[in-house]
Amino acid sequence: MGNLCGWMLGLGILVGVGTQQLKAEDKAVPPPAKAEDKAAAPLPDVIVFTNGDQLSGALVRGVGDSVVFKSDMAGELTIPLSKVRELRSSGSFAVLKKNAPVSRGDLHPGTLEVTDGTVVVASPMGAPEQMPIKDVAYILDQTTFDREVEKKAGPLYGWTGAVNAGATFVQSTQHGGTFNAGLTLARTVPTVTFLNPRNRTLLDVSETYGKLTTPTIPQTEPTPTPDSVVKTSVFHADLERDQYFTQRFYALANTSFDHNFSQGLQLQSVYGLGIGWTPISTPKQQLDVKADLHYEGQGFQDPSTNLDLIGSTLAETYKRTLPRKLVLTEQASVLPAWNNFNAYSANGSIGLSLPLFKRLSVALTTTDNFINNPSTGYKKNSFQFVTGITYSLK
Repeated sequence: MGNLCGWMLGLGILVGVGTQQLKAEDKAVPPPAKAEDKAAAPLPDVIVFTNGDQLSGALVRGVGDSVVFKSDMAGELTIPLSKVRELRSSGSFAVLKKNAPVSRGDLHPGTLEVTDGTVVVASPMGAPEQMPIKDVAYILDQTTFDREVEKKAGPLYGWTGAVNAGATFVQSTQHGGTFNAGLTLARTVPTVTFLNPRNRTLLDVSETYGKLTTPTIPQTEPTPTPDSVVKTSVFHADLERDQYFTQRFYALANTSFDHNFSQGLQLQSVYGLGIGWTPISTPKQQLDVKADLHYEGQGFQDPSTNLDLIGSTLAETYKRTLPRKLVLTEQASVLPAWNNFNAYSANGSIGLSLPLFKRLSVALTTTDNFINNPSTGYKKNSFQFVTGITYSLK
């Protein structure tokens, strides 16, 4: 019995010692490393200036002979490449050459270095590409390159514009109201302003409709005289597609539709081809001048006066951003007819947008439509002044 107790006591001591050793070994073994710990943090981009100073941060883009560099200490800087001795970036960038057309699939983004007046892009798709700084048009990051250059823009991508509306009501002896609404849309591809445009699409739709009913006073007896009804309906829609062949010049295709009850014009439709020029294009203002050759159909209240015309549109549009975020827009156009010199027309408008709250603004617009050959009994000129609320889509 004593031997058995001693044997059990010895076994207990051995088990206790083994357990303590296992606990010590568990503490000594470190926990497995997480996947995110294994991934090394990307190295910051580095610029070394010609005077030896060094700046770390992130390369944003390059335009011409300068780059935009973002640093935590200095913020976003525009740095001339002439002041840079060396630039090293671990990000993925594509370099576009001056005066060279860009075709999808021709460029392969990669890591970028600038040294000794040369830009080097090391792409995993092939051998490093070198380009002198003087030949560089743009340096684009991978995301911007894919979105604006490599991939084709979808039908809903990149649209900007505004919706406006206004109304007037009268309820008394006379009763009625006037409604006006409009939609303006524009898309320029690429959407970033520092790249030269490839194409542009413009859409404009507006409608003013009114009806005023006035009773005859005093009423006639025994048969009452019907009320007098005055109707207003002015509609305009146009669509234009511009295809740029240089930074300033473009070919265009356009169509427009007009209806003006005040001039006896049932429908005027235009289908044309032409060219355009943008002599002024800055962040504050833009001026476009256009000319086309088109077919024009005019339909009037009196069908016997309908016309088929071959003519042109000579037009200009101007937009300027004023102090306090006011926006001025102006456009004018003349439409001569080459097969009937008497059947010419002209249009003009000027508008001012006053910011109200966030995307809302107050719009003041005047429009003048002139047609030299209206239906018999109708005036040649139609003038509107419209006040409404505008909501910017982007």
